[in-house]
Amino acid sequence: MPKDKTPIPLGSGKYHILLCASGSVATIKIPVIIAALARYSNISIRIILTKSATAFLAGQSTEQPDLDTIFTSPNVDGIYEDEDEWKQPWVRGNKILHIELRRWADIMVVAPLSANSLAKIAGGLCDNLLLSTIRAWDTTGELDVVRHGLEKKVIVVAPAMNTAMWKHPITAQHVKLLENDWGVENGGWIQVLRPAEKELACGDTGIGAMVNFQEIVEVIVARLGLKEIVRTPDSAV
Repeated sequence: MPKDKTPIPLGSGKYHILLCASGSVATIKIPVIIAALARYSNISIRIILTKSATAFLAGQSTEQPDLDTIFTSPNVDGIYEDEDEWKQPWVRGNKILHIELRRWADIMVVAPLSANSLAKIAGGLCDNLLLSTIRAWDTTGELDVVRHGLEKKVIVVAPAMNTAMWKHPITAQHVKLLENDWGVENGGWIQVLRPAEKELACGDTGIGAMVNFQEIVEVIVARLGLKEIVRTPDSAV
């Protein structure tokens, strides 16, 4: 079952961050992204994990806590996996999870975005909860209310993959589509945070590592215009 602290509210006064991960080792950065966002009080985070992404957050270490632990983190109000979409047989009147999450989100962040999910996004495929939410995104701005004075609802993606995958010619085509045809700088709805060069978890050295999590947080904060919590001695109880 999905882990929900509250129903998925459309009218919440908080900024809604849909934080997602696909199958890459960089999924282990999800907890530190959440921790970095704990400085901001007026946010609600809901998480989508693909089946392969959950393998990196199964309680292997303090760096890789399980989903129950992540669910207790500040600002986290929901965690969803692929099977949560159609857990029960659908009947008329039931809500559809990927549509509800799209409507709820003020911003969607996919960190990491694997080579496989990148290719599927570029091809329009939607065979899991994460990809269905992306495929159903309101790219024209005609369906969803844009809240908090934001110009549009943006999807931020942070690719992470092996160097050979990143340098493969097909990856360049996919990234070009996201950056040029669908990119926010050209009036679109996607912002690509290109990967960094370093020694990868597989042992190869080269470009392909997910951009530093702090940069991802900075982009979220800037796009939403978040203000940090101001703590006073009286509030430190």
